[in-house]
Amino acid sequence: MSIINYIDTHCHLDGEEFNADRDTVIQRAREAGCQAIFLPAIDVATCHSVLDVCAQHPGYCYPMLGVHPEEVRSDWREQLAEIRKVIDTSLTSHLSPLTSQLLAIGEIGLDYYWSREFEQEQLQAFEEQVRWAVELQLPLMIHCRKAQNELVAIIKKYANDLPGGVFHCFTGNEQEARQLLEFERFVLGIGGVLTFKKSHLPETLAAAVPLSRIVLETDAPYMAPVPQRGQRNESAYIRHIIARLAEAYHVSEEEICQQTNANVARIFGQKM
Repeated sequence: MSIINYIDTHCHLDGEEFNADRDTVIQRAREAGCQAIFLPAIDVATCHSVLDVCAQHPGYCYPMLGVHPEEVRSDWREQLAEIRKVIDTSLTSHLSPLTSQLLAIGEIGLDYYWSREFEQEQLQAFEEQVRWAVELQLPLMIHCRKAQNELVAIIKKYANDLPGGVFHCFTGNEQEARQLLEFERFVLGIGGVLTFKKSHLPETLAAAVPLSRIVLETDAPYMAPVPQRGQRNESAYIRHIIARLAEAYHVSEEEICQQTNANVARIFGQKM
């Protein structure tokens, strides 16, 4: 493969799956051409673990803080209150190496794939965090499964004031892509599903999504691309996603990297 440079916009590098060899995983990512890794929190505990990992790797690992929809329960207000304290501290502390490095509010969103038990709580928690993004002018890292219409309805209310963000782990069809791309400051996060044998995503992207509206991601340790499918995912494996995108768009791997890096800079640049 040629020498390429890219950014992993979504990696749960703070997870226990990496406790034994996190530094080695980061070294492999650097050697593969990964220039930065963005870490999303999913609850109160991971807000702290994300910040800890980013403090150990300043200028390379960047934090995103929020509550994942699958972590929303009846105590969502208490969770958000704690997370907001962490966000405010990370934005105002002059002693922390993370000052001004908080990249986004995330990973937040809606997920009705397994259950709608906390449907209303998810809607309220998501909208509250969207309001944070407006207030703080931070991008959003958005997770959505089986809830796109509900999610779009909320974002529309704030679209003019939001600075932008990423619809993480997009795997939908052309109609769903076009609906999301109506939010002009947002891009789609593309990961390992693109490489799966039965995936229609390469055709969908080529038909409906300009390359200027895509960023790269792993969602590691999940969703490893072919040929690592079934293994623990990591940032070095984005090379396979880049190769598949280059095939789908009929461009070079270097062009995929240049354009997706430019897209990252457009969405997150002032925060890095």
